[in-house]
Amino acid sequence: MLKVWGRKSSSNVQAVMWCIAELELPVERIDAGFKYGVVDTPAYLTMNPNGTVPTLQNGDRITLWESGAILRYLANNYADGPFWPSDSSARACIDMWAEWARLNVALKFGAPIFWPIVRTPPERRDVLAIARAVTEFERMLKIADAQLQKSAWLASDDFTLADIQFGHLLYRYFDIEIDRSPPERIVAYYEKLKQRPCFQNHVMVSYEELRDPK
Repeated sequence: MLKVWGRKSSSNVQAVMWCIAELELPVERIDAGFKYGVVDTPAYLTMNPNGTVPTLQNGDRITLWESGAILRYLANNYADGPFWPSDSSARACIDMWAEWARLNVALKFGAPIFWPIVRTPPERRDVLAIARAVTEFERMLKIADAQLQKSAWLASDDFTLADIQFGHLLYRYFDIEIDRSPPERIVAYYEKLKQRPCFQNHVMVSYEELRDPK
């Protein structure tokens, strides 16, 4: 059985757990990180020297950290087409959009938008900096919007790994208290994601524990 270390409120853990659920794999998730600790213990650091989450262990076969690597491992070992096709060119296109989402979308949302909102009281927020970050983030959404004019899902007409890497960010984007102007096709895409039970169970979860209690 797969084991995943990481709290439910971690967006990277959510992506991994969502993927596992879509592939219908048995898994045990162990709370770790933030208020749950564990990640600074010698045993955990032996598995993941970064002390971050998620970490995945597949019995005695392999231990992995970094969510992108974990997602590709799961797809390579447990998925087939159209989610993760055997054709190398089709797979590369999916991987391209997955990497784009990880590097160009996720990094433009977490540190500059999400954390300044949930960890900073309204009176101490840098409103202008957040607004600039939202504008830049929505510039990335427009790229996805243009792609969604060509296909039903991000990388193709089928739901793929790229949708997990991109889509897991959207719940928080639409939920947090910011002024937003999402492209029309992104709104429709998010509505489709919300209909997926695995998305509901592993991504549309509370992040209240992350808020600054002060």
